[in-house]
Amino acid sequence: MANEDYPRSHRVADFIQRELSQLIRGEVKDPRLSPMMTITAVKVSRDLTSAKIHYSIIGSEAGSDERKDTHEALTSASGFLRRQLAQLMRTRSVPQLRFYFDDSTERGARMSALIDAAVASNTTDDQEGDVDDADAPGQPTAG
Repeated sequence: MANEDYPRSHRVADFIQRELSQLIRGEVKDPRLSPMMTITAVKVSRDLTSAKIHYSIIGSEAGSDERKDTHEALTSASGFLRRQLAQLMRTRSVPQLRFYFDDSTERGARMSALIDAAVASNTTDDQEGDVDDADAPGQPTAG
C-alpha cells in the first residue's frame, strides 16, 4: 500500500467533503436548502460503496422544519451530486450518498450553557466567611 497511515477511504472522504461543499453552494438551486448548511464530516465505507455525509445548520434558530426541508433537498439532489462527483473523481465507482443531520454543535452549545449556569450558581461569598486571623487554626495566639 502506498500510505497505510492515511487509507484510501479517508482520502476519498476528504475529497468528497471538499467537492460536495462547493457543488452544494454553487450548483444546487433548491430553495429548501438552508443557506447556513455546512458539511461537518464524510465517512466512506472501506469498499467505497457508500458515504455518510454529516451536515449541520449553523445558528441556534435552526428549527425542525428547516432541518427537514434541508434533508429533503439534499436527499433529492443526491443523484445529481453523485453524477457531478463521478465527473471529478478518478475511481471506478462513486459511493452512494446518504445524508445525516449532525447536532453535535447544538449539543456542545447546550452543554456549555449548562456549565456556565452551574458555575454562575455556585458562587461563594468570601465576605461572609472571613475568619479573624487570631482565631485561624495553626496561628499562634497572643497571650
